Amino acid sequence: MNNIEKTFRTGILGVGKYLPERRLTNADLEKMIDTTDEWIVTRTGIKERRIARDDEAASDMAVKAAQVALKNAGLEAKDIELIIVATITPDMFFPSTACQLQYKLGITGVPAFDISVACSGYVYGLAIADQFIKSGLYKYALVVASEKLSTVTDWDDRSTCVLFGDGSGAAVLGRVDDGGIMAVSLGADGSKGNLLQLPAGGSRMPASKKTVEDKQHTIKMEGNVLFKHAVKIMAEAALDVTAKLGLKGEDIDIIIPHQANIRILNALAQRMGVDPDKKVYLNIYKYGNMSAASSAVALTEAVEEGRIKKGDTILMDAFGGGLTWGALVIKW
Repeated sequence: MNNIEKTFRTGILGVGKYLPERRLTNADLEKMIDTTDEWIVTRTGIKERRIARDDEAASDMAVKAAQVALKNAGLEAKDIELIIVATITPDMFFPSTACQLQYKLGITGVPAFDISVACSGYVYGLAIADQFIKSGLYKYALVVASEKLSTVTDWDDRSTCVLFGDGSGAAVLGRVDDGGIMAVSLGADGSKGNLLQLPAGGSRMPASKKTVEDKQHTIKMEGNVLFKHAVKIMAEAALDVTAKLGLKGEDIDIIIPHQANIRILNALAQRMGVDPDKKVYLNIYKYGNMSAASSAVALTEAVEEGRIKKGDTILMDAFGGGLTWGALVIKW
């Protein structure tokens, strides 16, 4: 039997993160727009977020997170056989940010591509890499989520500019003897894509003087409607993926959710029947919503802080524009 015919288990061998140095606090935002620290914290749970330098693109942040992940996995860049980058803020439309990352890591020849799944991107990326490794086609894969949302944020829109930040997180995946990614649940509903979108810049609404003046190159969100969908769909995705394994809330050691809004995360914990203070990992107060990078950075920090130990059962759960959603269970 050759490798293509054999099924392998996929585990996460190493994780890494990169956060820009600049901190944008709620106090800073109070000087920029009509808002208050109390209003932001009460409604979102966010106290500050990171903002990348002008000369720092998605691929630059991705390289730094990837290098940490490779070191923690005990591997070198030349060992990687597949690169997937999840981003909605690529360096440019093409070539892909994954190809830029490949070049900057000094890797040649291996497949590299971006996926655009908004906040669900990291979970989608892990799920895709899992299939390549499980099939035996590749042994090691690099999945990176890197976002520079500060470049697509309308800093005059008080309802959205308080939410977003920049950062990058990475994971090296490879074959493991036991555990690893146990189950996956992915989904999308394009009929509700208008609830969270960046309208201009593509073939539907090409860049023009008018699209720039109208700020159509920035994030547009129908927050109240999106909130209701996020709570419902994240809970359904979590329940679906755990049901595939016959698991319940008490069987999960830690939940790593997309860090969108503290109220959404508390509602998810309630639906799962778990104590949010004990089982839901939160870092939203430090970084805000970094789209796909939120889950990647949260997983990395949970590992760094010792919140995840060998043998733990982890639930990752994300929801984003598209609409898209994804959940997976990992035996660490």
